[in-house]
Formats: sequence, structure tokens, C-alpha cells
Amino acid sequence: MVTGAGRGIGLAAAAALAEAGAAVTLIARTGDEIAAGADAIRTAGGTAESVTLDVSDLEAVAGFFAARPAFHVLVNNAGTNRPKAMVEVSEADYDAVLDLNLKSAFFVAQHCVKRMLSDRIAGSLIHMGSQMGHVGGPNRSLYCASKWALEGMSKAFALDLAAHDIRSNTIAPTFIETPLTRPFFEDPVFKASVLAKIKLGRLGQVEDLMGAILFLAADASALMTGTSLVVDGGWTAD
Repeated sequence: MVTGAGRGIGLAAAAALAEAGAAVTLIARTGDEIAAGADAIRTAGGTAESVTLDVSDLEAVAGFFAARPAFHVLVNNAGTNRPKAMVEVSEADYDAVLDLNLKSAFFVAQHCVKRMLSDRIAGSLIHMGSQMGHVGGPNRSLYCASKWALEGMSKAFALDLAAHDIRSNTIAPTFIETPLTRPFFEDPVFKASVLAKIKLGRLGQVEDLMGAILFLAADASALMTGTSLVVDGGWTAD
């Protein structure tokens, strides 16, 4: 199951997992986008379904998981950002970012795990974090707060679930060029500041994350839990 699968990282993750042989369920609020994504995966020979679901609607989330067998892998990817100086952040901004990036991620994982436990399924929770869950950044107070919290949440999940052979890890990318981030890079000053921090000298592409996602989904990472794969081009090494 991949949340936020309509475009960008989520859609690429679903395609990569399907290519590796997984039966993938694409989740997003945008029904047309995920339906097109699932169609493309099936056309390429994969197995995919799309389910329109707003992961911030916790009652709907509970009903979704109650109505189907357990998943083996969750890619907890749905998220948003409202970059502003901390003195300009409103309560509405706070709720929008923290509710989706953290609260929804928590309860999607919780309901997924409850079903895994009831069906006695071992598996992997993969939470899409950020390098901003390891460092700070200007105009990123809400985003950093949500992604640092996601790191702690995942570590605690790992401890709670290890006895059930359910693993929990994060992936922490640098700036990845997606429909969400592309408008920011239209500002040449901002783009130059980002490239100066990414030591490999380029923006990330969704393909740069697929190896990490497949690794954490598979038995190749069977001894990994409670940690983070930082895919940041060297940003946090400085």
C-alpha cells in the first residue's frame, strides 16, 4: 500500500514495487490520478488497484483497513509543506502540515498494523521522511517539526512491533524534483542555495529513491528496524 500515490514519489514507489512483483494498492484523494497510475502499472504487466481515500479522514481510514486483508508493506508517503518564516506561520498552516505529515501518518500506520497483527502478518512500514528530519532549514519550521517527529515515531514503532516481526524505518530524501517541489525551483536563488548544499551537485529524482524503497520492503533489509536511510546527496554530511 502506497499513500500519496497520485504523483511524484508515491507514484514512482508504486510502479517500482509493482515491477519487483508486488501487488500494489495506490491511495490518494485524487481518484483520476491514481486510477491512471494503476492502469499504467497494469499495462506494464504489474498488479495494481487504486482506492480513493483521504488519509486525514481517520474514520474512513479505519473503515478501509477493516474491509480488506492485511498489507505486508506500507509506504507512508502522503505529505505536504507550507514553507514560511516561523513568525508568519498561522494556526491553519500548523494544522495543515502536522495533521497530514504526522497525525495521518501515525493513524494510517496504526490501523495497518492492527490488521497485520490480527492476520498474523510480518512486514515493513516505510515512512517517507526528509533530510529535514535530521537538520533544520530556513522557512521550514513546520516541515522540520513534522519530519523530526516522524523519525521518533518510527523508532518507537520499531520497538513496539519488533516482537511481531514488523519493521519500521524511514527514508530521508533531499530535495526531490516532483510536481510539489518544482515551483520552488523556478526561483534561481533558491535553486542555487539548494544545489550548494547537495554535495553531488544535482536535485534528486524520484528514481533515486526507488532502491531504498525496494530494499526496505524486501527481506534484504530483514535486520533493519528503527533507523533511517538518508538519501540526500551529502547534504547532512557537512
